[in-house]
Amino acid sequence: MELKRGLVLCLAVAVLGGCATMPAGPSVMVLPKPGKSFESFQSDDAVCRQWAMQLIKVPPNEIVNKNLASGAAIGTVMGAGLGAAIGAASGKPATGAAIGAASGLIGGTAVASGPAHAAGGEAQRRYDNAYQQCMYAKGNQIPGSAVTPPKRSRWIPPPPPPGYTHRPPASSRTGKTPLIPPP
Repeated sequence: MELKRGLVLCLAVAVLGGCATMPAGPSVMVLPKPGKSFESFQSDDAVCRQWAMQLIKVPPNEIVNKNLASGAAIGTVMGAGLGAAIGAASGKPATGAAIGAASGLIGGTAVASGPAHAAGGEAQRRYDNAYQQCMYAKGNQIPGSAVTPPKRSRWIPPPPPPGYTHRPPASSRTGKTPLIPPP
């Protein structure tokens, strides 16, 4: 009974861990240009969402879920095999396989979660870039910080103190470079 409860708990944790999803659309802001009707902006939005999805071919959610599921499956199989081997040594291969499968499921899901979300994040980034390019091409505004180069001013040295007379170095008075004795 204790084993079944542990397996159910492990399965619940794995299922809930796979519920974190990527956004189902663009995760960037685009604004209509001044004077553009909202209906026209919505039409542009629909066209650009479709175009961006055609470009990446697979939605980011699917990429995450496929990678996470394959990691969980591999972990389960490896855990079951290892658990059966350890259980056989103690005389209970079925119990060892069940415990190993549950552990492998959790471990495989945990190990695969980082790379799965990274792959989904990369797909989301490509989708967002395509969406923004399309919306910009249709005349909409992409908010952001417009960076202007700083003004380059010519440095003017401060005036000399009162009573100071400028005397150029010896090399500029004579036209010859002064010799520096070796150390």
